[in-house]
Amino acid sequence: MIRSASARYEGLGKDGKGHVSTQSGVLDNQQYGFSTRFEDGKGTNPEELIAAAHASCFTMALSFALAGAGYGDGTLETTAKVTLDKDGDGFTVTKSALTLTASVPGIDKAKFEEIAAGAKAGCPISKLLNAEITLDHTLNT
Repeated sequence: MIRSASARYEGLGKDGKGHVSTQSGVLDNQQYGFSTRFEDGKGTNPEELIAAAHASCFTMALSFALAGAGYGDGTLETTAKVTLDKDGDGFTVTKSALTLTASVPGIDKAKFEEIAAGAKAGCPISKLLNAEITLDHTLNT
């Protein structure tokens, strides 16, 4: 399976304007640039897209792991916060902090923690990131 996205940047540096599109069309020439990455400009940025990818990948991985362990119902809500830190003359993504709120009828806390830890380690986006990945969770009973 191969998925794709494309980016175009017109102009250079802070004055440039970028647009990003995805194969599915969910993003179609979505604006990005200096102001959307380092200020509060309207549009998206690479770190926000990584956060969306990580939150959705982890949540789906956990959903399938719970189903594989015999659980048939539940709700999972995950937020990912990606940290971009200064690194010499450039920047590095140093952390993706996952925060999960879950309701899974019939699961005990220890089993849930075991399955969630496995999903965090095994999700393809977690494997891709060369950064600290944390998971804070709340299991509603």
